[in-house]
Amino acid sequence: MAIKLVAIDIDGTLLNNHHEVTPEVKQALKKAEDRGVTIVLCTGRPLPGVQPLLNELALLKETDYVITYNGSLVQNTQTGAVISRYGLSSDDFITVEAMARRVGSHLHVIDEKFIYTPNRDISPYTVHESSLVGMAIKYRSPEEIMAQVEPVKMMMIDEPDILDQAIAKLPESFKEQYTTVKSADFYYEILNKEASKGAAIAKLAAHLGIKQEEIMAIGDNENDLSMIEYAGVGVAMGNATPAVKEAADVLTTSNEEHGVAEIIKQYILEK
Repeated sequence: MAIKLVAIDIDGTLLNNHHEVTPEVKQALKKAEDRGVTIVLCTGRPLPGVQPLLNELALLKETDYVITYNGSLVQNTQTGAVISRYGLSSDDFITVEAMARRVGSHLHVIDEKFIYTPNRDISPYTVHESSLVGMAIKYRSPEEIMAQVEPVKMMMIDEPDILDQAIAKLPESFKEQYTTVKSADFYYEILNKEASKGAAIAKLAAHLGIKQEEIMAIGDNENDLSMIEYAGVGVAMGNATPAVKEAADVLTTSNEEHGVAEIIKQYILEK
């Protein structure tokens, strides 16, 4: 069956190691669009961190959509109309902030405008996230965040060995309460239980009248597992983690070798 929608992770997938979309990938995406295929960027980034890429790839038409915050928000890129949104509450913040302190990890909170940290010693990984996605950091006390912020997602962030130790201390009951995904060695994301990239693609596909088997999903990291498992054709990048490669239906080349372009050629352009 022909592919009608391609969901593409950004970091480590769409972008090479210089954070660029190569000309080869850009050309393949344009040719797939010309054949009527819907291209959807599907990322852990918030919308401000995706906007420059939507502009660069001209994915701002009335028929274009984007999935952000690891599936927490699905919206039209031209109008901003929301297809689905699964955020977190102030009660969730109380629970997650207390747990982060208990297991010994830095924490930050992201809404649709800013990154908030309750840590006076602001983590360099919070600064990294701010630089990556183009969102300002605000230091606020836990009480201020609880009263003023409507989180979309929260992230435990720390040195990889410290973060791994913290994750190992999390009780199963906590992991069952939320969707939790490790999106980088130093990022552990905490989302609404209903949110995931796979669930978001399912919502968008239903909205567009596209069947599961008509979807391709391409990714490299653990936060891509749900969409790779859901899609009719789940694709792992050559630089993907072992778990992602194991879950995928097919492998492509790495993000340094235009892997997105190669798989689009194989499954769409050469059909």
